[in-house]
Formats: sequence, structure tokens, C-alpha cells
Amino acid sequence: MKKDQHNEESFFSPYSHGLVRVAASTFPLHLGDPHANAREIISIARICHEENTALVTFPELSLSGYSLDDLFLQDVLLDNTRAALELIVHESKHLLPVIIVGAPLRKGDSIYNCAVVIHRGNILGVVPKSYLPNYREFYEKRHFTSGVSCTQSSLRIFGNESTPVPFGTDLIFQASTNERFSFGIEICEDMWVPLPPSTQAALAGAHILVNLSSSPITVGRSQERTNIVQHLSSRCISAYIYCASGPGESSTDLAWDGQNLIYELGTCLAQSPRFSSSINIEHADIDLDIIAQERLRVTSFRDTKQAHSINTNNNSSTTASQHSYRIISFDFTPPAGALELKRTITRFPFVPTNLHSLDSDCYEAYNIQVAALIQRLETIGQPKIIIGVSGGLDSTQALLVAAKAMDTLGRKRTDILAYTMPGFATSDKTKNNATMLATHLGCTFKELDIRPTALQMLKEMDHPFANGKEIYDVTFENVQAGLRTDFLFRLANHNGGIVLGTGDLSEGALGWCTYGVGDHMSHYNVNTGIPKTFMQHLIRWVINAKEFSPNVCTVLDDILHTEISPELIPHKDGEEIQSTQSTIGPYELHDFTMYYMLRHGLAPQKIAYYAYNAWKNSTEGLWPPHFPEKEKHQYSLAEIKKWEKTFYHRFFNNQFKRSTVPNGPKVLSGGSFSPRGDWRMPSDALKNIWISDIENIPNNEPD
Repeated sequence: MKKDQHNEESFFSPYSHGLVRVAASTFPLHLGDPHANAREIISIARICHEENTALVTFPELSLSGYSLDDLFLQDVLLDNTRAALELIVHESKHLLPVIIVGAPLRKGDSIYNCAVVIHRGNILGVVPKSYLPNYREFYEKRHFTSGVSCTQSSLRIFGNESTPVPFGTDLIFQASTNERFSFGIEICEDMWVPLPPSTQAALAGAHILVNLSSSPITVGRSQERTNIVQHLSSRCISAYIYCASGPGESSTDLAWDGQNLIYELGTCLAQSPRFSSSINIEHADIDLDIIAQERLRVTSFRDTKQAHSINTNNNSSTTASQHSYRIISFDFTPPAGALELKRTITRFPFVPTNLHSLDSDCYEAYNIQVAALIQRLETIGQPKIIIGVSGGLDSTQALLVAAKAMDTLGRKRTDILAYTMPGFATSDKTKNNATMLATHLGCTFKELDIRPTALQMLKEMDHPFANGKEIYDVTFENVQAGLRTDFLFRLANHNGGIVLGTGDLSEGALGWCTYGVGDHMSHYNVNTGIPKTFMQHLIRWVINAKEFSPNVCTVLDDILHTEISPELIPHKDGEEIQSTQSTIGPYELHDFTMYYMLRHGLAPQKIAYYAYNAWKNSTEGLWPPHFPEKEKHQYSLAEIKKWEKTFYHRFFNNQFKRSTVPNGPKVLSGGSFSPRGDWRMPSDALKNIWISDIENIPNNEPD
């Protein structure tokens, strides 16, 4: 294989982009038959090997079964468990995954409930359960010893002649080839206690937390498990794999549902069907880069580590207030070649695909905008609001927010002075929509034709257009854009008001605004934290929530179906109008790039890889609710590469605009570009290395 061909193929592998494939598996347990369970585990491990999985975990005491009670004290069970474990170790020699199984193991005069970590024919280490439940239906202290004090220890599993392996609750397993592929282990009850071992393991450097569980099912417990796993993965800034026992455990007094969960930073990546009588294997590709990036950003995570004196020095001489972890290194070579991504990548990272979540986000976003505007108006003496309305999405949303703010304050909507300012390319459709919207809302409305003033300015500048030539350059465009804002500011002076900005987050990222006395500037901007792809859903939510009269909602629906255009360049009859997205690229791709660059700091190649998986086929995956069928696009990798390069060129070239943006509320967790808050960067930073990274994206897609 040629080197460039290998590089192109590796681009299409999740392992090349900082992801690692993990799995959680349950199977019909053979209660009290370790060898039969070992054969099941080996069979599943082989399947995971074929699926290019890096780590697979099984439930608590999966080699023996959990519900054996006093049989745990029988030598024949413990001896057979050890022999079955030896079989798995032997069969793992030629398998890719790290295999984590649950087993009862003797150490001295005690039996421990253990997680055994196996890879390539070796036992890497053994982690005992820290907290043993001994209440309600649980009697673990009758059979097992707590491992909470087991640190800096080792265990000879296969007799006195065998090599001792690390044993204890102080183990972090880490791949020598990728330090971010690191995991810590806790067992069932450990997760439920006030201070879970997983929390300390995360602070010690584990990016993945694994829980082998035999939690029996009662009504409501599944949701409780899910909540804890979700919260732990979020609080610990980690991925969390939870694997619970299923069919085969004793039904004498309990039932088992086999719930498997894989979460990352509070988001569910995979979950199993429950109460299944067959083998279940849940796979997911965990993004270790995103976890590492988030830990870099959340400085309180590092402060917590320091406050609790958690270290990984492999030093046994620790004080009572210190927690020292041993790093157990293992070699892991990722599979080569192109692989299918086992992770859902949404096309619109700012927009939920679930209707309930979308409604909730729109409700919060809308009310954040309204509350922020109310606070500003109350603080500066309740001025009037001056706003330019174009009939486009952004000015429409800003006007709706202004109307709601006036209603909440008990003021008349006539204190909103709305102006439509037709230029040389304004269409009848957008002007009529702007007029009807402002009128139906009950604002004070006026049309202000900027063309005479613009023509006078162009004449004074000796611009060719003033002499009848069809020259539509940036000067021609910005004369119109600048005059609109200039008029608004002077109208604010004249009427005792403030100019309400309408520019959005996406325009800020791309610098798609006229600097200074242009749409870049206002007294306050309620849209500054709203990406373009979210704007349409906000307006659609306003319609569905019946926030305004039916007449207003009819106009809003028409605005939603209007082409996004600055309407600055005239067009002849039969010609297409000036299209923003034809000029600067699709907002849906730019917002995708912006989210992963702004929120997670990912490299352009990785963002392109995610974009390719999200947008390569319009018939696959979920779309946001109510999304127009005709707007369901798909993009080739070449198109993604082209527009990503456009994004980074514009992003770096236009930082000077973001350095001077007006005040406005942050709305979405994806971030904002306020130089006083989320984003600070020099205006003369070089873009070379980001563009170079884009150039290394392949031009061809796999067959």
C-alpha cells in the first residue's frame, strides 16, 4: 500500500482522531459454572475483536454469577473460577480488546469481589470492590471483604509459582501508545456511595470509568442508575461504562434486567435493550480528545485534584490525606484502515433532534434573550428601542424579543421604533414582511428609504455606480449597510432610545457584518449568542407556542421560508437574488465547524471527519423536528473541506470585529465570542497551521 493511500484510509478511522471503541456486554449467565461463563466471555471478546473494539467489560462476578450466596465460600467454586480465568487469559493472546471480567478471588484469609483486567495473554491488574452493601436484599459482607484499604498490593492468582499482579483500588490502566486511553474501575455499590472511587480515579487521570454491576432490578432503579451514570460522567469529565447482570442470575427473590450504559460528559452514547434473553453487546466510540479538552478548560477540576492531594507517583509512602495511584501501562496498537464510526454525530450540534429537548432549549433561549434585554432596559432608565427590520430571520427574532420584553415590563409596544430601510436590492417580499410584522406587533413603524442618501454618498466618492455603471463592489454594499446603522444611531439620539442589534453568533464567527458604523455595532445585541441554524427553530417555537397573534405568526411562517440574503446587490427579473450562503458557504456546515472549534477546541481534520459522518447521507440519521424536507442536504468530503477552509480564513481574518462586539447575553453552552467572556484572541494571529491541517484532509472518499 502506498503511504498516501494509507494516510487517506487512516483518516476514515476513529482511532486516527482520538477516539477509542469500547463495549459493555451481558450474556445468559450459567450460574455457578465458571467454565461455561468463560466460554461465553471468550466468544463475545472475539466478536469485539472483529469489531475493532479496544475495551470490553462484563458484569460484576460474571465468571461465577452474583446470586450464589454461601456457595462463594465453597473451594470448588473458587478453584474453578481461577481455572476459568486462566482459560480467558490464554485465549486473549491474539485478541485486540482489553477484557474486564468479574470474579470472586481469594487473597490470604479473605475473598474479594474483583474486576480482573486482561489483555493479550496477561492479567494487567485486579481491582477489588470497595463498598459492600449489607442492607435490604444485599448480604455481601457475609462472603466478601471490602477492598477499600487495599492499596500498593499484589496477588498471585494462579498459585505461588505464578507472577504476582497488581491488586488494589489504587490502579489506573493506561495505554503506553495513547495516555488518554486510560481507565479506572469501580464495582456496583461503589457508584452509589457519597464519595465514589470513580471520582478519585478521574482526578488521578482516568478518562474512562468502568462499572461492573449486578444491581437487581426493581421499579424505578433503571432510571436511578441512568441518572447516576449521567451525573458521574458529567461531574468527573469522563466517559462512564456501566454493565449490569442480566438473564441467568437467580430469580429466587430478585430479578435482573441487564442494563448497559455508555455515557460521555453527561451524554448517552449507547444503551442496551433491557430484559433480553440473548447476548447484548453495546458499542460506542468515546472521544478522548473532547474529554481531555474539557479538563483543560475546567480549572476547578485541577483544583479539586490538588485539594485532595491525588497523585500518580506510584509512591507507597503517602500521608493520610493523600491518594496515590499506580499507573498500569499496557501496549495497545489500534487497528489500521478505514472503520465505520460507532457514534452518533448530529448535523446540528446546537439543535436537539428530540422534540421535547428542542422545545425546552427554545423556551430557555428565548427567555434568556428577553430577561437580558429587560435587565439592560431597567438599568439604563427604560429607553425606547430602535431597531432595523429587514424581513430576515435575525431582525425578526430581535423584534420578537423586544416585543416580549415590553409586554413583561408593562410598557406599550409603540415604544419600539421599527424601521425598514430599503436599499438598491430590497425585494418587495422582505419589505412587505418587515412592514406587516412590525405593524401586527403594534410597534411604531416607519419606512426610511436610504437610496437617495446612498446615491449622494456614492457620488461624493466618485463611485462608478453613481455614473450609471453596474459596479456592485464591497464599497457599494457597505455604503448601504453603514447608512442603515448610521440612521439607527441618530434616530436613537433623536428619540431617546437604544439601537437593538440583530447580528448572530454565526455572522460573528465569519465576520459577515460591516465593521464599525454597520450591522456590527449596536447599543445592545440580544442575538449575539444565537447561531444561524438555531434561529429558525426559535422563530418556529414562537409560532407553535402562540406567543403572538395569528396575524404575526402567519408573517413569521413566511419569513421562515425566505432565502437568507443581505439584499445589497440588485438583480434583474428572472435572476436569482443575492444569496449569503452561495457567497460564504452553508451556515449548517459553518455552525458545525464553529461548535467543535469553539466548544471543544478540536483540530480542523477531526471536525471535517465528524462533519463527513454527519452530512454524507441525507437519508441517514435524525433531523431536527419540523425540519423542511427540501432543505435536507448532504455534502461530500471535498465540499466539507472547501467550506471549512473558508470558515478558518474568515474566522482568523475577522477577529478584529469580534474584539469590539457590543454587550449581549450568552445563550447556548456551545459558547460565545464576547471578548469579555468566552473568547479572547489576538486579531493578528496567523492561521497557517489550521489551514495546513485542512490541506491534509483527503480529497477522495472510501469506496
